[in-house]
Amino acid sequence: MSDLLDDQLEREPEPTTCLGLNFPSEQARRDHFSKLLAEKLKDPTFRRIEGFPHGTDEAILAMSDPPYYTACPNPWLPEFLMEWEKQRPKRAKETPKTNEPFVADVSEGKNDPVYNAHSYHTKVPHKAIMRYIEHYTSPGDIVLDGFCGTGMTGVAAQLTGRQAILCDLSPLATFLAANFCTTSTAEGFAREAKNISRRVDAEVDSLYETDRGYRDFTIYSAVVECENCQHQFDQWSESFDKESKEVAADMLCPECKSPIASKTLKHVRTNIFDPILSRNIQTKKRIQKFARLRPKRGSAVDVWLDEDGNSYTKYSEEILRIGTQVLELPRMYESHFKRNLATEGVTHFHHFYTPRNLLACLRLWKIIESANPLFKFGFLNTSWHATIMRRYNSGGGHRPKTNTLYIPALSSEGRVSKIYDKKLDDIERFLASKGRPKGRPAVTTSSASALSGVPSNAVDYIFIDPPFGSNIMYSDLNFLWEAWLGVRTEVKHEAIENHIQEKSVDDYRTLMRRCFVEFHRILKPGRWMTVEFSNTSASIWNSIQSALSEAGFIVANVSTLDKKQRSINSYTSTTSVKQDLVISAYKPSVALEEGLMKASKPVDSVWDFVRSHLGYLPVAKVRDGELEFVPERDPRIIFDRMISWFVRHGVPIPISSNEFQASLSQKFVERDGMIFLPDQVADYDKRRAQFAQAPQMELFVSDERSAIDWLSDFLKHRPSTYQEIHPEFIVQLGAGWKKHESKPELSALLENNFLRYEGNGDVPSQIHSYLSHNHREMRGREKSDPQLVAKAQDRWYVPDPNKAQDLEKKREKALQKEFEGYQSTGGRKLKEFRLEVLRAGFKSAWSRKDYQAIIKVAQKIPEEALQEDEKLLLWYDQALTRAEAGG
Repeated sequence: MSDLLDDQLEREPEPTTCLGLNFPSEQARRDHFSKLLAEKLKDPTFRRIEGFPHGTDEAILAMSDPPYYTACPNPWLPEFLMEWEKQRPKRAKETPKTNEPFVADVSEGKNDPVYNAHSYHTKVPHKAIMRYIEHYTSPGDIVLDGFCGTGMTGVAAQLTGRQAILCDLSPLATFLAANFCTTSTAEGFAREAKNISRRVDAEVDSLYETDRGYRDFTIYSAVVECENCQHQFDQWSESFDKESKEVAADMLCPECKSPIASKTLKHVRTNIFDPILSRNIQTKKRIQKFARLRPKRGSAVDVWLDEDGNSYTKYSEEILRIGTQVLELPRMYESHFKRNLATEGVTHFHHFYTPRNLLACLRLWKIIESANPLFKFGFLNTSWHATIMRRYNSGGGHRPKTNTLYIPALSSEGRVSKIYDKKLDDIERFLASKGRPKGRPAVTTSSASALSGVPSNAVDYIFIDPPFGSNIMYSDLNFLWEAWLGVRTEVKHEAIENHIQEKSVDDYRTLMRRCFVEFHRILKPGRWMTVEFSNTSASIWNSIQSALSEAGFIVANVSTLDKKQRSINSYTSTTSVKQDLVISAYKPSVALEEGLMKASKPVDSVWDFVRSHLGYLPVAKVRDGELEFVPERDPRIIFDRMISWFVRHGVPIPISSNEFQASLSQKFVERDGMIFLPDQVADYDKRRAQFAQAPQMELFVSDERSAIDWLSDFLKHRPSTYQEIHPEFIVQLGAGWKKHESKPELSALLENNFLRYEGNGDVPSQIHSYLSHNHREMRGREKSDPQLVAKAQDRWYVPDPNKAQDLEKKREKALQKEFEGYQSTGGRKLKEFRLEVLRAGFKSAWSRKDYQAIIKVAQKIPEEALQEDEKLLLWYDQALTRAEAGG
């Protein structure tokens, strides 16, 4: 009997309780629930759940640890929720811990044993998530992560005494998440690891043994051809500097001495026999040129080699005896659109490995096949570093390029046994740092759009770091890992923008909206969702905002993670999203939702919404010792949030922008350009008194609407003549103006949106106040004083609310007339247009339920113009939805 089995028999199994059932051991628990899962897998209806992965029953069962983790949709989620509800502390379960979003800076480094236990394409440190969980929830509360990745939300929940549901479409991700959330101890793992390591040393390490020591790494160099003289040579020999250990980007042909840039090298191809495919294949010609040997005693030594880098001859017999899957690369972005891996000789799973490392991985997999899942967890990270994607680094730490399937010309073949031993040490450190949490999350493998096992209004908080457009091709990058596991992602439901999968930005937004609708369903009213956003694309930013709004969430705060941009433009502009953001959104209360439907006057619901919404906004934000402007409290953004809420419910907007602005200042309290509830303003005033300067709001002009907003702010502080405004305004029309947007004339903007004092009657109060404070000779003068009148003449100023409403009606009429012109262009595309015309036209058509007018005009403008404007996108998406529903 093996040492591993002897060690297991020496320890008495510990009794365990799971979902109200008692078991004599963890193995008994696994056996019981595995049998139930095996029966469930035979149900065709079960396999039709959205996002059900590709894999045999045997492979799914081998990966799973039911009921806590299933490599398919988890059928025990309802039971976990019932169990957790029973275990909750006795308190007001339905009362949110807080109404205010988390706005403090969060900075957590990645150099942590938990973070480093296994690599992944993107990961939020669990300590950062703990800050959010502790702000929004109480011990015993239930947290959900619908795009869980490696399960850092689950780890954060474990360490803070919360329960968690973790979901991901990728079986690789959920496998990693389940292992990151393990309750195994460092001591128990170390005992098993000792026996595993002995076998690895004996059976795997021997593949790297030479008469002078063990190969720590071996460089496989591409053979290239000089375009000038057609001489063939290996790249390593001509680019490696023996003194500095660096690899040069440029080199000379050893034959004709012509300069050659490594990026323009012509790679030589060759035919080899592939025993796994039982046929000849064409691949890049590679030679083993260099190795670092580790003697059993003494320092490492470097040796130069000249060995074939393609042949399977030495290893084929055992590879075929052990057996490896014949798995062709699927059609994917990484291999077909971004680069063609076939030109590298990579058409199948096994081509990512040198013959030696393929055999090493196969031997290692056999050793750990029935061991604790943590050993497969360590293997997966090892198998990534064992590929020909691993690049040479003169400073050590050879590793593949992140977030891509990139095969370098100089591959560093790692010593699998050494890489694996180091990973086992990482896992032991991870387990020691984490301790042994009492609870385990429930992990499910399915689409986040189909969490049917979770009842409505069941979750207290949601934290997600979802995929963003075409940032990362998760299913492509997970192909290798999932190939080893034998269960692969169902890409149909992958929320991504991907030409190969034929998914556009519209498709991405639709998929995200379906996920957000599900999150909205299962989240309790009044509770919060945190969305980390990482994308520089304005269209993706708007897709996320639109999907959130259409699902029923209301955004209460957006913070930048790099702490640099502080303008309102970084929050609202579609061209300025250049850093990671954290979006805080909430699900409105039941009372607010019901009030809209029951209100006798729709306008009353406007103020019900505003009153409720203000209660969810941060009162004050401090960063780097300065009081910040809170963008969500800006009247314009409050108006936009209100519109989105009404549109989502299919209710006509009962109030104009200027009517809204005028009433807002009467019904609520204004401070420093921000709107507060009466019971919030005292808190703000107290915070404001601690700072010498008021928070500053900056506006950047990128379209007609922002130009009007800039003029309004400018004229509020400084009523001016056209000649005074013009040079300042021209500066604002510089970089950042939206493509396709017509640049307006300053005179037209002033005429349509503001008032000019022509010298008739008393000087308006706004101008009188400005001149009295800024011109000494004007102080103390009456509004009818001739000198004051002369000084005030031809100055433009912001109209009072009543006159502003008249101007707005006049402007709306003009915009509608121009929109009718857009409609009458037939099928001709609009190359240049006014966004304000489109926004006004879409809004009017929506109120008339003329959804086809919105759709037809939207199809006339460039797609990027539609995708990059949040307001247009809102009307368009809703019009499509209503038109499809026949409404």
